[in-house]
Amino acid sequence: MNLLKLGIPKGSLEKATIDLFARSGWHFKLSSRNYFPEVDDPELSCSICRPQEMSRYIEDGVLDAGITGKDWILENESDIVVVEDLIYSKVSRKPTRWVIAVPGDSEIKTIDDLQGKKVATELVNYSKRFFAEKNIDVDIEFSWGATEAKVVSKLADAIVEVTETESTIRAHGLRIIHELMTSNTQFVANKKSWDDPWKRRKIKNIARLMQGALRADKVVGVKMNVPEERLGEVIELLPSLNAPTVAHLYHTKWYSVETVIAGHVVRDLIPQLLDAGAEGIIEYALNKVI
Repeated sequence: MNLLKLGIPKGSLEKATIDLFARSGWHFKLSSRNYFPEVDDPELSCSICRPQEMSRYIEDGVLDAGITGKDWILENESDIVVVEDLIYSKVSRKPTRWVIAVPGDSEIKTIDDLQGKKVATELVNYSKRFFAEKNIDVDIEFSWGATEAKVVSKLADAIVEVTETESTIRAHGLRIIHELMTSNTQFVANKKSWDDPWKRRKIKNIARLMQGALRADKVVGVKMNVPEERLGEVIELLPSLNAPTVAHLYHTKWYSVETVIAGHVVRDLIPQLLDAGAEGIIEYALNKVI
């Protein structure tokens, strides 16, 4: 039987990834002591590993495909196939940013001021390449964690750290002096696996359904009844992926109107629909939009 070896990222992305797969149609059975979760698809074999290592395992063929950050692909300089960008995260659902930060009272104002200084980071290889391209000689030191504390405790002059909201950086009294790159989650594949027709089809199907689930997370379905004489007025108010669905109600001069709209506009739209004559308005969540 054909089998696809799939990597699930451990850590902060793990829950978001499992939730995304669940909305896409795949359900995992996890155990805190097991790095090989069960999944309700006999064509998948799953492993949990750190996103920092994921791209290397996929490049080496240990895994056929998996989810990791663009940042770790660049860090490892992995030669793999990027199947799909998956813009999601555990907090903001926006791309993360790798930044250079220094203490708020530091005399360091620009990256040129880091000449001869010590920089702590987990993103060692990418940082070395960045400073080399800028002809800035710095001492890059690997940080095992709590990177912000390194600069606070004077163990480093600056840090290269990832942030979504900057709240942790600000909480430590740090100041950002440069942004290295933005990163987002990516669904990636081994090149030989991608060349295999069955595996490519399986990978592409997973990617399609995950993107459908991500699109559905931003929109809702809205359904309502509208009297015939107010139909045009209501339709004019409705944003839609395409045209709204309109169906005549049996033996009445009323219509059922259904559409899909961005979730953030619903609170303003529903009062307008009521004023325009719509009744029995129903808002409902969607699993996938493909």
